[in-house]
Order: sequence, then C-alpha cells, then structure tokens
Amino acid sequence: MHDTYHWYAQLQKPSWAPPRWVFGPVWTALYIGIAISFGAVFVTAAGSNIPFVVVLPFILNLVFNFAYTPIQFGLRNNLLAAIDVVLVWGTLIWACIAIYPYLLWVVFANIAYFLWVTFASVLQITIAYLNNK
Repeated sequence: MHDTYHWYAQLQKPSWAPPRWVFGPVWTALYIGIAISFGAVFVTAAGSNIPFVVVLPFILNLVFNFAYTPIQFGLRNNLLAAIDVVLVWGTLIWACIAIYPYLLWVVFANIAYFLWVTFASVLQITIAYLNNK
C-alpha cells in the first residue's frame, strides 16, 4: 500500500490538483448519494416500472467506477485510468438522460457526482498527459 502511495505521489500533477486527503471524504459523500439514487433505480426496475435499457447505464457506471482504482493504482496505468474515468462520466450522462422521464429526483441527486467526475476526468487526463510525454 505504501508503495502505491509513493508511486502516486511521484507523478507529475497540475498545480490545481487537490491534496490526496480530499478524495476520501468526497468519494464517501458521493457513494452515499450513489447508493441511495442508484438503489432507487434498481428497486424501481425490479418492480418492472422502468425498462432494462434505462438501468443499463447505471450498471455500466458502477462497473467503470469500481474499475478505476485497480486500473490506476493496481496496474498503474494513467492512460487506461483516463479512459475509464471518461467512461464513468459518459455513462453518468447517459444514465441521467435515461432516468429523467421516470425518476427526475435521481438526476438532481447526482449533480454533485457529475461535477466531481467532470473535474476528476480533466484531472486524470492531465495526469496521463503530464506523465506520458
């Protein structure tokens, strides 16, 4: 674990990158919102009140979201992590568009998640660029 932190600390990062300690509290708060809102989508879908095609981007979003840490810190692959976080961002947009006619509150509940993933995408793309010159 220490080796992973040392590796990440050695990466070139933009001056606007937040300190490492910010990520834990932010993701904790976001995961609470994700659990509640995505859970509502899955429960509603289980009751056959929304079609599977509406649920699909939520499933893919979780897959890409949970894949990020093993890609970034396990594989130590900045470029693949950048692609993955853009897929998190894209599937979140898709999910919000898909759920809008059914559960509008889910869209609003994920605004903070969207803003953070937008920032995280730009940050990860920048880190990938800075460390692959």
